[in-house]
Amino acid sequence: MAARIKFDVFGTVMAVERQGAAWRVFIIGSDGKQSPANVAIPDFLDEAELAQYLDDLFHEAARPRHPAVVRLPD
Repeated sequence: MAARIKFDVFGTVMAVERQGAAWRVFIIGSDGKQSPANVAIPDFLDEAELAQYLDDLFHEAARPRHPAVVRLPD
């Protein structure tokens, strides 16, 4: 089974899934539908490093209401 972790990425909900050796990223809409995101995550990153990696990629989207990348409950 693939690992699936959800994050609030500066106000955008994203899901990151481990599929084999690769990570895949999806944007989750307010209706719950997901679409592939054009985001590449190096396969050598582990689950504990994902939030920081997404923060580094999308830090310019930070706003007072959404100042950080937050892991969401499973």
